[in-house]
Amino acid sequence: MAEAGTVIPPLNQRPVKNTVCLFDVDGTLTPARLSASPEMLQLLSALRHKVAIGFVGGSDLAKQQEQLGTPSIPVTTLFDFCFAENGLTAYRMGQQLASQSFIGWLGEEKYKKLVNFLLRYIADLDIPIKRGTFVEFRNGMVNVSPIGRNASVQERNEYQRYDLEHRIRETMVEALKKEFPDLGLTYSIGGQISFDVFPTGWDKTYCLQHIEAEKNNPEGVDYTTIHFFGDKTHKGGNDYEIYTDSRTIGHSVKNPEETIAELKKLFF
Repeated sequence: MAEAGTVIPPLNQRPVKNTVCLFDVDGTLTPARLSASPEMLQLLSALRHKVAIGFVGGSDLAKQQEQLGTPSIPVTTLFDFCFAENGLTAYRMGQQLASQSFIGWLGEEKYKKLVNFLLRYIADLDIPIKRGTFVEFRNGMVNVSPIGRNASVQERNEYQRYDLEHRIRETMVEALKKEFPDLGLTYSIGGQISFDVFPTGWDKTYCLQHIEAEKNNPEGVDYTTIHFFGDKTHKGGNDYEIYTDSRTIGHSVKNPEETIAELKKLFF
């Protein structure tokens, strides 16, 4: 990686003051569910010598390790801030911060009703193919995939095209809103094949509380400029809330190549 042999400056000594860049993962730093390119990793390393950097993704940390880290390099050493599951699992400079639990918030009985409805709905869906892992429980949310998360890359690409035409996920979200109007849940479509279910307010803006708390740390930084880069920035997309938040400067990109171009324009 670029400048790998040099020491990363402390957060309060980065040349571009009071600035942090936050990135969505799938479709922004990496192709969906694939690894980041060497060019992207080199650019992020160089950027880290100028500003603080972090990622915020809906997936758990293990998936982000696969996409952004290597077998010998933990992803938590490559970013100043690592916000898995929208920041419900959070790391600062390699150290874990306090976390939250979806099931602790919702309760077991309500959770069972939600999952039972999801499984019945998916069982009755008539779509071209189904694979496995239709409901994935995470610490801060539930991820729901009509085709199943075990689908191959080719199957994911084909399903995405099918979903755009037939609005499978969008229709399913509307059914959930009608069935569970009082649970206080938000449904966010992201990636190619799935959508997230989480308590309202636990979207990607959740991670901003960790950024705002930085100014209270010894030798902390008051991040007055927060750039966010994401690809699902439309209403209903899982980047929408943080992209439109008044605390951030939003950058909408279509792919990692656009992210690279935007970063070069802004900082290099």
